[in-house]
Amino acid sequence: MGKCYTGRMERREAKMREARRLLWLLVLTVGTCAVLGGTFGQRVRADADTGSAPDEAVGNNLDAFAKVYSVVEANYADAVSPDRAILGADGAGLGAIPGMLGTLDPHSNFLDAKTFARFTETQEGKYYGVGMRILTVPGKMGKWTTTVIEPMTGSPALRAGLRPGDVIQKIDGKPVDGLDGDTVAKMLKGPRGTLVHVTVSREGYDQPLEFNLRRAEITGMSVDDYFFIRPGIAYVRIASFSETTGDELSAALEKLGEKNIKGLVLDLRGNPGGILQAAVDVADQFLAKHQLIVYHNGRHSSEERYYARSGDHGDEYPVVVLINHGTASAAEIVTGALQDHDRALVMGATSFGKGLVQKVYTLSEGTGLLLTTAHYYTPSGRLIQRNYDNVSLYDYLYAPEAAATPHTQVHYTDGGREVFGGGGITPDVKAEEPAYSVAESRLLASTSCPNFLQCGPFFEFAKTYLGIHKTLPRDFVPDDQAVQDFRDFLSKQGLILSDKDLQADQAFIKNHLRDVLVGMVYGQDEARHLSVTDDFVVEKAIDALPEAAALVTHARKYMASHTALHPSF
Repeated sequence: MGKCYTGRMERREAKMREARRLLWLLVLTVGTCAVLGGTFGQRVRADADTGSAPDEAVGNNLDAFAKVYSVVEANYADAVSPDRAILGADGAGLGAIPGMLGTLDPHSNFLDAKTFARFTETQEGKYYGVGMRILTVPGKMGKWTTTVIEPMTGSPALRAGLRPGDVIQKIDGKPVDGLDGDTVAKMLKGPRGTLVHVTVSREGYDQPLEFNLRRAEITGMSVDDYFFIRPGIAYVRIASFSETTGDELSAALEKLGEKNIKGLVLDLRGNPGGILQAAVDVADQFLAKHQLIVYHNGRHSSEERYYARSGDHGDEYPVVVLINHGTASAAEIVTGALQDHDRALVMGATSFGKGLVQKVYTLSEGTGLLLTTAHYYTPSGRLIQRNYDNVSLYDYLYAPEAAATPHTQVHYTDGGREVFGGGGITPDVKAEEPAYSVAESRLLASTSCPNFLQCGPFFEFAKTYLGIHKTLPRDFVPDDQAVQDFRDFLSKQGLILSDKDLQADQAFIKNHLRDVLVGMVYGQDEARHLSVTDDFVVEKAIDALPEAAALVTHARKYMASHTALHPSF
């Protein structure tokens, strides 16, 4: 009896030691964050042994936590896992560490091993594989089914002929039915130059299709579209900011022929941000050498300023930057820098409003910590962070437009224009897409996908259409029969389009059918090119390029006059 009791006590003490180890790791990590250097995006190893003792309050709280954990471990109905209780499980955001971080701000987060691996890959902006985005969802009998969402531009997958909607059945002869997305993705990745055999099923084909793909370095994930939308007028879209974004932008402008650019539309709509240095690299390419881009400081980090080192080399073509409620973080740094220096006209809707800087810390067992260590400011001194006090996390993240932008923090651009801080970046010219009609909203509505090119009624119909027609020309334009086929397809799905709806929304329907079908066959870069040419906000941006040019001229004159009046200015 005594031996059994002793064994239980030893096991309990071992679990308590593990719980304390995990919690101490958190405390020491946070302590280390106060003294380690580096910029947002840099990964720093957080070691458990710093040689310093926590203060009395931290020690008391640790004792309180240990007592609570002891009661839970001894009396809870089921066995308690220290990892689950303290670190959380499966990225659910539960557990002592995620819970503590949740009390700090909306952007400090604990990342489990899987999430941290994906985060690291996104930051680096490259990997070796076949270059296609996949989606794994429950299929027949509840088993996981993996579908190709997008073969990326120039990738082995696109060159081989894989299409959105293809259902992956086997990889190198091994069935993937029932495997989760991370497992399938790992099977597709591998050393550069190695072969991987992919078997897929495609609607309209009786037999599976076989593809031999040679793995390659997959890059170009952030600057995902660039072309001349009009003679001399370039369009560039940056989807996110990774380690390669600055180089990607340089390559894009070089391919376009920067000396031939007479005006640029820089699209940052929906860009969630990323690495601070990438934002600096992008802004550097549009500002004059030595102009301030951004600065940041925090409670334990001294002020650090970032300036344009290379500069625009005198290429002062007018720029219009497009933003919306989904433009955040590093994308706001670029926008704020160009707006404050009157280098670009900002158009669209008020941006997200994230002015907090996170550093990335690598913890044990492949996990990671994103910790807010500083606030960043635009060159005019604006802190654009939106208020998150007394706001639910859901509303903060997904309804940024619900909070009105306060205009209490007034700052001034190089040209003397008023700009405002405290609630995102307010555009110089407000412009949003016209509201959808009731029928259009129904057609675009989807509970699982934000992009009509990748799911929804247009996507599902396109799979059926190509199952019958197999292919189509690059300059495909849907005819009336294709529209009628689409209407019949919708009817079978229980979505009825009246004659009135069909007549009123025919241009909308034809454009969306064209974009999805061309994208499936020739790649989504082709589809984006087509959709951009029909984009109402892009059209407004092109028309506003003369106004953007006037900003640069006015700012130069304003600065010259103020320097003459105030030599120390």
